[in-house]
Amino acid sequence: MDERETPDRARLDVWLDIACLFKTRSAATNACRAGKVDVNGHSAKPHRMLSVGDAVDITRGRGRKQNVVVLGFADAHIAKADARLLYEDKTPPPTPEEIEARELQRMFNRTQPRPVGTPSRRDQRALRRLKGIQ
Repeated sequence: MDERETPDRARLDVWLDIACLFKTRSAATNACRAGKVDVNGHSAKPHRMLSVGDAVDITRGRGRKQNVVVLGFADAHIAKADARLLYEDKTPPPTPEEIEARELQRMFNRTQPRPVGTPSRRDQRALRRLKGIQ
């Protein structure tokens, strides 16, 4: 049986994709180029080579940060459960204030009216009358 060797280094953007920390490699590349990914405390470009033990800090939405330590590599995409074995998540759990703020934001977003689409002919005429356009 031919056992494939796992690499001992990998590009940052490829590893982020294989470890399922980003949905696609291009999303990981864009995050690196935007300065959202740091390796060992320094901003990292997508082509940076990672080694076992490197600390990767990812800035997520709303100022949240995810801290992971590289434990291993894979040469191809693997199942998400197996991909979680490639890193150790050191992100501290959210504080009760952060959890409450997220819940309030979710509730606020649900109550906002959403645009229904383009106005009907009748609505367009009413808008023109309001604006004084004939």
